[in-house]
Amino acid sequence: MVNEQHASDTRLLLADPGIGVLADAPNEVEIKPDAETSSVELTINVTGEQTKNAYDRVVVDASKNMDIPGFRKGSKIPANVIESVLEGGNGQASGGKNLLRKQALKQLVGLVETVLSDHPTIDPIGQPEIVQNEDILVQMFTPGEPMQLIVKTDVWPTISWVDAKPDAKVYEGLEASYSRKPFNQGKYEQALKDLKDRQAKLAPKGDASAVLEMGDACVVNMVGYMADESGGKGEPLPNAASGDQVDVVMETGKYMEGLVEGIVGAKVDDVREIKVVFPSFLKDKTLAGKTAIFDVTVLSVDTRTLPELDDEFANAIRPGLTKDGLLEEVKNAVDSEDAKEFTAARNKALEGALASKVSMVIPDTLITMQCREKYALMLTDMRDNGTPDSEIKKLVTPENFEKYKDIARPNIERDLKASMAVEEVAKFENIRVAPEEIEEQMANIKKEVAQSGEEYDEQQMRGKVEATLLRNQVMDHLASLAEISVTYEEEAEFDEELMDEIMEKQAAAERERVEKIARAAEEEEKKM
Repeated sequence: MVNEQHASDTRLLLADPGIGVLADAPNEVEIKPDAETSSVELTINVTGEQTKNAYDRVVVDASKNMDIPGFRKGSKIPANVIESVLEGGNGQASGGKNLLRKQALKQLVGLVETVLSDHPTIDPIGQPEIVQNEDILVQMFTPGEPMQLIVKTDVWPTISWVDAKPDAKVYEGLEASYSRKPFNQGKYEQALKDLKDRQAKLAPKGDASAVLEMGDACVVNMVGYMADESGGKGEPLPNAASGDQVDVVMETGKYMEGLVEGIVGAKVDDVREIKVVFPSFLKDKTLAGKTAIFDVTVLSVDTRTLPELDDEFANAIRPGLTKDGLLEEVKNAVDSEDAKEFTAARNKALEGALASKVSMVIPDTLITMQCREKYALMLTDMRDNGTPDSEIKKLVTPENFEKYKDIARPNIERDLKASMAVEEVAKFENIRVAPEEIEEQMANIKKEVAQSGEEYDEQQMRGKVEATLLRNQVMDHLASLAEISVTYEEEAEFDEELMDEIMEKQAAAERERVEKIARAAEEEEKKM
């Protein structure tokens, strides 16, 4: 049974609004749990002192807000005077003689909180409701006299596992499936090439007449200048952009475009003047996108021999490592890096499988609270995406909310089951979030908030951070025990013909728009 304070996002969003407590006097209470509706019914024997206190409080509150001739506003006004006014006396608008008693009954409902504080295994949700007929109850209510109050409140549901067995954990061996991009063969081959590049052997390439070719290596001195308006050498580049004894591998894509190509065919002591354009994404904005000229002096010309990818090569990387072992490690490293992008899809699949192993009755109060939160977020997103407030207001009706609730209910029930199941797994497996992980995340959030100037509830945010980290740890644990089927989806190929067709339609539409404007202008000109 789940009776602890829930740390999940769901729990944070469903914090009880709070109910006033009347008195500390103990009450005789009968509690009837209803597992079918995840609620409890409480029959509370209310004392005469409590009915009097509730009524007196309502009278005091009414006195503060009523303006009655003969009494100073805010002063204590006798109950019979207030009742008379509410019944239409003294020329005041008619209210209803039982209004004070109704308000007093609402005060008495607050006793539920006091009663349940002695029953920690009962975790209430939302506002309690009176079961008895309100009109009859109002007639029975007499300040100072004891009475019986029957109240019903929803409670957090009890979780149970489907087909649970004493010698096995239901959540082990979950079957789930999700889709992701295929294995990145290009990245895999590049990773192997990088390993071989690090083990490349260099040797002088013949005599002084040897020339640089693609695939070779060399050492150069580079002196750079900014290009002036005429395209010639201008101001010298900062030292960071130039350099002595620079190792260069004769391969394209490693350096600024044009540098390697500019020294192909050069010999030792040759000086080449090479014009390049710095990439626009450079952090140094004084150089980004600018044209520069380098005087490149070749100091050495070497051949470059890459090792064979075999057991000897693998052993050189780590003693005892074989070729097959190396290939497997590189493959796993590349794939695990790409898989991070699809962790959310994996977790969603696992949560669905986990929810199917859970049986519990979810009270309507919980569904309604979750729906209100999601409905509000949906409307906020609509406003952020440009939907006029007038259109959004049309959606804010009880009928529309109920329609949304019916549509959202299955997903909300699944998410709640998964959320509570995650907490149970964490408890059974003793999975906990390290405090330093929470602090690291909170430090990042504080930094972002400081930059944006937004306000936030630190305590609530800390709870959400801890819940998210815990969920991720539990999902990783379940994934290690699950049977997960992964479908690799090929990326859609670029359809050039379709793109041409779309562009032509857009161009035709633009031509038609321009022609309409021109015709309208001509008509306007004729009128003048």
